[in-house]
Amino acid sequence: TVGAAQIKNDLISGTTALASEPADTDEFLVSDAGTLKRIDYSLIKGGGITEADQWRMTSSFQGSATTITANWERNDTSFDKIGTGMTESSGIFSFPSTGIYKIEFVFNAGINGNDRAWRGDIERTVNNSDYAAIATGYAFIQATESDSTYNSTYTCGIFDVTNTTNDKVRFKIDAMNSNTYCQGSSTANITFATFTRLGDT
Repeated sequence: TVGAAQIKNDLISGTTALASEPADTDEFLVSDAGTLKRIDYSLIKGGGITEADQWRMTSSFQGSATTITANWERNDTSFDKIGTGMTESSGIFSFPSTGIYKIEFVFNAGINGNDRAWRGDIERTVNNSDYAAIATGYAFIQATESDSTYNSTYTCGIFDVTNTTNDKVRFKIDAMNSNTYCQGSSTANITFATFTRLGDT
């Protein structure tokens, strides 16, 4: 009779328990149409979120910005990141890996007056040069008292990133009234962007 004592521990015997999630190179036995084969855990483990990152604008600016080029920081108040995270340079955001990404943009306006068409865009490039909007949000502000009035807008887009060198995003603000402020803060998310990798390309 062959029992657990006669089976070497490099075989599946159940003599030792694995007390944590398997490593990517840990192997399982599967029957592939009747043929016994081994498979790495990396090929069968659940997907989950492998990349999530959040950046915010740390100070306010007035008027329009073809690209919000300055004063970006990663959320360092309540969150760091999952995975490698995005890379930012002069307002251009690069992706850490290929995949399907959800990009969310929240932008807040304030003015002591009226602005009937305040707009924010998520723009993407697939050649590291030419940009086009993949999502747009509009807001209007109407003064109700003799003081500043505020409004908040949300927009969201999905981007299939197939090349991390050429595929990038940036954020744009277009104010009809040049006196309108795009609001920022270094301690809370007021104008900010969230990046979440949903899955493989």
